[in-house]
Amino acid sequence: MPTYQFEALDPTGQVIRDVIDAPTEEEAHTTIRQMGYFVTKLNVKKSAADGAAGARAKRKKTLAIGGGGLKALTTFTRQLSILQDAGLPILRSLQILEEQQKGGKLKNAIMDTCDNIEAGDTLSEAMAKCPRMFDRLYINMIKAGEAGGALETILQRLADFKERAMSLRRKVIGAMIYPTLVITIAVGILAFIMVMIVPTFEEMFIEFELPLPAATVLLINMSHAIFKLWFLFILIPVGLLVFIILLRQFNYGKVGWDLFMLQIPVIGALVEKNCMARTTRTLATLISSGVPILEALTICRDTAGNGMFERMYSKVSEGIREGEPIAVPLNANCHAIFHPMALFFWLFFGALGGLIVMIIPGDGMPTLGMMISGIGCVAGGLTYVLRMRRRIVDSLIVNMVDVGEETGELDTMLYKVADQYDEEVRTTTDGLMAMIEPMMILFLGGAVGFIVISLFVPLISLMEKLSG
Repeated sequence: MPTYQFEALDPTGQVIRDVIDAPTEEEAHTTIRQMGYFVTKLNVKKSAADGAAGARAKRKKTLAIGGGGLKALTTFTRQLSILQDAGLPILRSLQILEEQQKGGKLKNAIMDTCDNIEAGDTLSEAMAKCPRMFDRLYINMIKAGEAGGALETILQRLADFKERAMSLRRKVIGAMIYPTLVITIAVGILAFIMVMIVPTFEEMFIEFELPLPAATVLLINMSHAIFKLWFLFILIPVGLLVFIILLRQFNYGKVGWDLFMLQIPVIGALVEKNCMARTTRTLATLISSGVPILEALTICRDTAGNGMFERMYSKVSEGIREGEPIAVPLNANCHAIFHPMALFFWLFFGALGGLIVMIIPGDGMPTLGMMISGIGCVAGGLTYVLRMRRRIVDSLIVNMVDVGEETGELDTMLYKVADQYDEEVRTTTDGLMAMIEPMMILFLGGAVGFIVISLFVPLISLMEKLSG
């Protein structure tokens, strides 16, 4: 009969460590419960020979390609909470889920977690050794559940949190797919017309020596620019994307870019509400799970994904260390700040249209491009100055946090704030979709109309000339 080592909590909350003989792990778990203890860890006591045999028999990991996304982790967390609620030992629960899991990062992480638990680690300690799969939020909530003897409850809250985060993410990504697809197809069609169709008309106009109006000359020059400098229209977006990614690796550049994004009309509001919904729900979930407030704020800062919000949560943590309530430093640091890098991006994108015009061949195009760039820089700079001190946290939210602290219901208030921002994200996304669709129609209609008019005006002149 095997011998089991176990750790459990007695009715007073004291940790009990002992061994018990039982035919199976399930019967050992039942016997310990009948003794009045709550089991937190149960392992088979292995000899050195058994340990060597187990190491030899350990299954090989699969090639970690996929299988580690938010959806897979959310499903795993929900299934683990169900198994724990049914009373199964944590190791047995993980083994069941590992057998059901498809090959990938999550399966490998579960296998490592099982091995570490068998070696004597707690669940949180074992998961902490797989940081690529289980982040600080996940590990700290598991640790709080183990300390409070309510692991199944914490897992249910964690599963709920992951499901809400996945739903919000799916909503935002789904809203971006349609306009991105339409714009990509439209740009492809316009590029085909400019490269393949316009040069054919140009040859015909040259053959008949037709005098061309200014719109037709501009269209032909644009066609020449696209045909000769087509690589720039690929290198510039790719280079800009790489530059932004590298810039965000540094805290200074990350804060500047994120401030620029937050100050863009409509888009900035969507980014702000999405970040607020995620961070307030994270903070509420951690506080309700028993995680200390400073640790919870640190986790919120690290998972915010936005430099401005990271700065705000750092200031809130500093204020709490100095003895202030959350609402005071939150209200003091909820405004955007001046940042030279944010101003640079406003000036750059304001001048970008004029820079594109300057590469189009033709008399007066460089001068026109410089004028457009200058106007764009002035407009971008003024926009930044006017929106520089915009609030990123509404005063109503600060008041709700203040009331939550005074009544001892901070987690409840934060959940309400998160629900409100979730709804505002859905509303803003729907409004953005409703606005983008007519704008794309106007853009495509204007582009196609310009091309048709520019090509058919000389054709009409040619028909009149031939009929005469």
